Parts: sequence; C-alpha cells; structure tokens
Amino acid sequence: MDTKNLTVDGFLDTVPTPGAAPYTAQFQLIVSPTDDAVDDVIWSCTTTKPGIVHALLTEIQPGDLLHVSGVLTQPDKPTEPARLTVDALEVLATAPARPLQEMVLDRYGDYVVVFDADTDAVPVFTALGQWVGEAESPDTIGTLIEIHERVNGGDG
Repeated sequence: MDTKNLTVDGFLDTVPTPGAAPYTAQFQLIVSPTDDAVDDVIWSCTTTKPGIVHALLTEIQPGDLLHVSGVLTQPDKPTEPARLTVDALEVLATAPARPLQEMVLDRYGDYVVVFDADTDAVPVFTALGQWVGEAESPDTIGTLIEIHERVNGGDG
C-alpha cells in the first residue's frame, strides 16, 4: 500500500457514523479539484482522534465545508477505494440552515390537531389519543369537533 500526507478542503457528504472500532468515526467528503461538478471526488475518511470523533458525531452536519489533513492510503488493488485517515479537522463554513418541513401539533381544548405544511387536511384526535377524524381544512376543525362531541357526549 502506498501512503502520503494530504490536506484538502471538501464538503461533508453524509452524516458521520461511528467507526468499526471503538472511539472512531467514518465519513465521506466531497472534494472538487475544479469548480465543475463532474470533477467531484468522494473521499472515504476515518479518524481515531477523540476530539475529531466527538465533533463529527455531535456537531458537524452534512454540507459543512471542512479542511482536513491526514494520511491517504492507496490500496494495492485498484478496485478498492482510497482511504483518508484524518488527523486534523477544521470547519471552514457551516451549511446553511434547512427550512423545517415538520408537522406541528396544536391543542383545541380536549383535542389535538396535526398541521402539516404539505397538505390542507388536518387529522384530529382527542387528548387521550382517540381518533376523531380528518378535517378537510383548518377552517373545518371546529365543525368536526362539534360533531364528535354531539355523537360522543362531549367528554372528548
């Protein structure tokens, strides 16, 4: 195997994961030697440095621009990927915050409704988790709750 020291800047491709050995982490780095996306290379990286492992597993997010230094190991077989063992890491820029696309729960007295940005329909449950129904839109939640209370005696 051929090894050489290497320092490179790249974007974190995926969420880092714990490595195969204890107290290690593995991650993928997208490195672009030019500004053209067709030249992008994905480096498989690992580290055993405790501070870097902690940062990767708790603080660093996909899309962050990283400056890494370490030892590049070229395998003897061309079919095997090269590995970069990282000894130093610096975050040059964090990824922009992504907009939240999550659901929001809201309370209507003894009822809970679920607002989802992707749809107008609003599922409605009692506070104890019993299914009430699905309102066609936020404007019809009150009507659905009134019908449920008339049918079930109003104790939600």
